[in-house]
Amino acid sequence: MRAARQRSCRILIEEPNMTTFPDRPLLGCIADDFTGATDLANMLVRGGMRTVQSIGIPSADIADQLDADAIVIALKSRTVSAADAVKESLDALRWLRERGCEQIFFKYCSTFDSTAAGNIGQVSEALLEALDSDFTLACPAFPENGRTIFRGHLFVHDQLLSESGMQHHPLTPMTDANLVRVLQSQTQANVGLLRYDTVSKGVDSVRARIAELRADGVRMAVADALSDADLYVLGEACADLPLLTGGSGLALGLPGNFRRAGKLKEIDAAHVPTVGGGEAVLAGSASQATNGQVAAWIEAGRPAFRIDPLGLAKGQPVVESALAFARNNPQTVLIYATSSPDEVKAVQTQLGVERAGSLVEQALGAIAVGLREAGVRRFVVAGGETSGAVVQALGIQLLQIGAQIDPGVPATVSLTGQPLALALKSGNFGGRDFFAKALHQLAGGLS
Repeated sequence: MRAARQRSCRILIEEPNMTTFPDRPLLGCIADDFTGATDLANMLVRGGMRTVQSIGIPSADIADQLDADAIVIALKSRTVSAADAVKESLDALRWLRERGCEQIFFKYCSTFDSTAAGNIGQVSEALLEALDSDFTLACPAFPENGRTIFRGHLFVHDQLLSESGMQHHPLTPMTDANLVRVLQSQTQANVGLLRYDTVSKGVDSVRARIAELRADGVRMAVADALSDADLYVLGEACADLPLLTGGSGLALGLPGNFRRAGKLKEIDAAHVPTVGGGEAVLAGSASQATNGQVAAWIEAGRPAFRIDPLGLAKGQPVVESALAFARNNPQTVLIYATSSPDEVKAVQTQLGVERAGSLVEQALGAIAVGLREAGVRRFVVAGGETSGAVVQALGIQLLQIGAQIDPGVPATVSLTGQPLALALKSGNFGGRDFFAKALHQLAGGLS
């Protein structure tokens, strides 16, 4: 068992009468996919932090344009090799530290999913080492979206993670709900558990338990959380940690730490401009939620065009046909590759997992570019991989984060190039009517 390194890690000033507002960002965040980054940014905006999301590490020519309390760097590191994920994450950390960020947050999905070889544990351990720190929490809980943790086991509503449908995910299947066991398989660091009976007793109880875990050589602890109140407790108790890791829910308590330190301005952090122009919906996720959203759109009699991955593989003009469908339709269209798990497996059997996913992502990216050329300025995009492909194809580097549409999904507006309004949705997020609801809000329906 590795001995705990005893040092003070307090980084936030606690005097409430402090009134100096630094120009540098306070919180630096690294997310392992695009929609996860947007989800986190949404949570920070809800807490009153002006937040900018960068698609990849910002280039030198736009770094000086950033004016925000929090910066979220969206990587595409969830499904790459662990070595590549570590390198990309450390590069992002270096950039954030150069900007003077006081605390770092590593964000992954509320279903804790990554490849069988890991990434969450390896990246967390690498960030800990780079920050010269000895302890962090791992807490993907997001009670508002039905993700809770009890005795280290992750539940999706009333089901264990491994029985929730995530066991059938085409890229990152999750067959074990015991997060301590999953995380320990991905890191050489000792992994422990911060149980609910400790969290329920409040901030001082959590801090005392963290001290005990550190003394025992535990470097990462999975934290139980059943409600937003638990997440606020965890956030306040961990104000002194250089690094926190988890889902967006854990970020609920972080703005309050900076506010109590007198470092956060009281402004409308959610204001974004309305963008005029055409609109479209693109969906690539195979999740249960997105399948339901696609079905709801079609059941309402709205126009939809289905992308066939096998047609793409045969060289058929699928992209051109989709764009012609959109141009010739007077209504807002949905262009989708969303399928049932069985249909996805059948395609993957013929094409291979990587090729099947890559073909769809490239096609939806090309369709997004064609739609923009046709005058579309507002995009609703479903699926983390799909969202990444779309924003990269559109050349978007920075997003300003606006008001929440559904839990975990805010409205956003691009800050570089031609303004575009986007709702980038994780596959499992959003209600059945999400597409229509998001289009309404992007068009200024709440302004």
